[in-house]
Amino acid sequence: MQAPLTVKQQRLLEFLRAHIEKSGAAPSLREAAREMGISHTAVAQTLKILEKKGLVRREGRYGRSIYLVGRHRGSDGIHRWREVPVIGRITAGLPMYAQQEWEESIVVDAGFYKGENLFALAVKGDSMTGAGILHGDLAICEPRQYAANGEIVVALVGGEEATVKRFFAYADHIVLRPENPAYTPVRYGFGDILVQGKVIGIQRGPDVMQRL
Repeated sequence: MQAPLTVKQQRLLEFLRAHIEKSGAAPSLREAAREMGISHTAVAQTLKILEKKGLVRREGRYGRSIYLVGRHRGSDGIHRWREVPVIGRITAGLPMYAQQEWEESIVVDAGFYKGENLFALAVKGDSMTGAGILHGDLAICEPRQYAANGEIVVALVGGEEATVKRFFAYADHIVLRPENPAYTPVRYGFGDILVQGKVIGIQRGPDVMQRL
């Protein structure tokens, strides 16, 4: 017979369900910690216990997908979420998910974003407004070191500056094209650009989530 939930375990479980029913999205671990007045570590440890008791199911290593499990051991349709790291800085030569420059994390719908090792990057500037990508948006990205013509990518320029642009490869050069007539496309040599990921969606606050 399974041991009953402690007060703390029951409280976290109820908080998760209430938050989802109210907002339609699950909180991040940091948000749960803040709202419940406990540490981030305490939330993580309690989630682990709930998982062992069969009430929570978690998947993934870097992009942590968490499911609340119903009474009949099926995933609750109301709750499919994963925590995705927000990358503060891109480092050349490392897979995006292996980097440690994480400023924070956000929660996205795991049914909506199903890729492995997803990451998010804050968009700076207004050069991609024509594609519905605004300054301050978080670009949800799938790690990639290649791109097809016309795809919107995160690229590292000159080994230093990260940019979000539409990618085009030609016989002897690459063009990163903005989606704003106020900006002109820029031509680069193949050695000047490192594709780091394909942009698959945009997060703009809790009420706006757009898949590209």
